[in-house]
Amino acid sequence: MKIIRTICQFKKDSKDLELDRISQIEMKLQQIGFTIQTKRVCHAGNFGECENLSADIMVSVGTKKLEYVKTNINDFFKTRDNFNIELSSENIDITHVEILFEIIKNAPHKTFNFTYVFNNTPSSPYMPSAQYARDGFAIGLQPTDLAKEARNLNEWLDILKNTYNEINDVLSNDNDYLGIDTSIAPLFEGDSSLINIVNRFCKGGFEASVTTNFYTRITNFIKNQNVKTIGLCGIMLPCLEDFELAKEYEKGNFNIERNIYLSLHSGLGIDTYPIGVDESPDRVLDILKLIQALSNKYKKSLSVRFVSDGVAKISEKSNFKNQYLYDVVIKGL
Repeated sequence: MKIIRTICQFKKDSKDLELDRISQIEMKLQQIGFTIQTKRVCHAGNFGECENLSADIMVSVGTKKLEYVKTNINDFFKTRDNFNIELSSENIDITHVEILFEIIKNAPHKTFNFTYVFNNTPSSPYMPSAQYARDGFAIGLQPTDLAKEARNLNEWLDILKNTYNEINDVLSNDNDYLGIDTSIAPLFEGDSSLINIVNRFCKGGFEASVTTNFYTRITNFIKNQNVKTIGLCGIMLPCLEDFELAKEYEKGNFNIERNIYLSLHSGLGIDTYPIGVDESPDRVLDILKLIQALSNKYKKSLSVRFVSDGVAKISEKSNFKNQYLYDVVIKGL
């Protein structure tokens, strides 16, 4: 199935958003057989500026300074907004961690809408990493579904390349077209799960795949085989959004160390990773400092998004009440 996860419009000023333009692009892509899952906007303004938009529009305000967030966090709780905090050049201390725990305490469902980023690449349509850099629109795929008819990795990659060309051909004359974020963005289970693909294509399944070149082959391809790339262009490893990855987490096969290892050579960071309400803030601080060091050392975009239901402690089962998050028994970091 040809699925586009999102069409995202970027405008510096939220007053300049053109939702009709998103609809025009949606129609063009539907005419060549794509299903559009979500429509999104990203601007550089303040929390709450887009609450009057249709409920089916996802919103990001991009990158925000720590002081702004501390002052306006209550506004964030009341909105649909996504945002991120850039930490690549910061002297990270406990005050950066306190933002996460304040969200967990007061609006835990909003942990899904917040991430820490390091050397973030702008113009990705995927939230909450989305960051405004220039006006235009970007496309984000759900490439996992394109592997359904493939018998091996090479066949899947060939299908991906054909898909990139198909989209670029139909949008090439649109001056505001920024490109495709070719990130591998898995979701749910079955055809949409990256782990499902791994278990089909890799002898020994997920555990064995971690020490092969399976993931590096994918990232080398998606960064180099599209003529108009934009954004992150890496492998997403969303622990609880890829339900089959969540099951690996429960089996002890996707601890935080393995997540960081995979992210360092092929991935984009720690994503929808469960955290207990009783987790040590100092432990989170250690992880943020490590991701900062690795991101700066290898000049690589990485992010850290922990999610909590606001109730579950370590060793208890989560209850996110979120269709995109698989409930698990939470392990300590």
